[in-house]
Amino acid sequence: MQQTGFRYYDAVAFKRANPPRSAHTEFLRTGRIDRTPTWSATEKRYLSYEEVAERTGRKLERAGSITHGRINRFHQSIQFPRLIFHRTLAGTPHLGYCHITVAKSRFAEFENVQWAFYMANFQAEIGADSDHGEQFFDSISQKPGRMYFAVAITPAEEAGRLRIDSKIRGNGVLFRTDDPKLAMKNVLMLGAGNEALRKIIRAM
Repeated sequence: MQQTGFRYYDAVAFKRANPPRSAHTEFLRTGRIDRTPTWSATEKRYLSYEEVAERTGRKLERAGSITHGRINRFHQSIQFPRLIFHRTLAGTPHLGYCHITVAKSRFAEFENVQWAFYMANFQAEIGADSDHGEQFFDSISQKPGRMYFAVAITPAEEAGRLRIDSKIRGNGVLFRTDDPKLAMKNVLMLGAGNEALRKIIRAM
């Protein structure tokens, strides 16, 4: 994996090796305030991009599994397959997205629309590029955030790969939100088989 200007270090290990000390407690114990530095930059263990990507992936898939479980607990007639896998972004392995499930829904103008539901640990605009990959994201924010989205998909020319179906709503995006409750409602609406269930979901 090509490395760029980002550097990552093991913050958990660093904090354990350098526990915070209270100046007030130190004064009561010794009668003086210890003004020596509590850490040294040389003590930080910097992580490779591969290590960062691996840690990011574990967090994404754990969050994806929790999200999938919450969706499937809503109603026994709305059950989605568990298809959890992740991708991290090249050059910024602390950012990534997780595929959670895939299903088919019926729309007014389309009989069977296959779609996939994702969550990402960043905020971004959904681009118009129909290739299924990170180039699909535009204006990726460096601020902490989370994003949930579903896109219509169709088989690509390359065997085993999928691409965004831009025939659906112009760019293939069924919804995009940073609100986990709204994301859950949208997924459930896509999976609801009758109007009675949709009415219950709308009232959530």
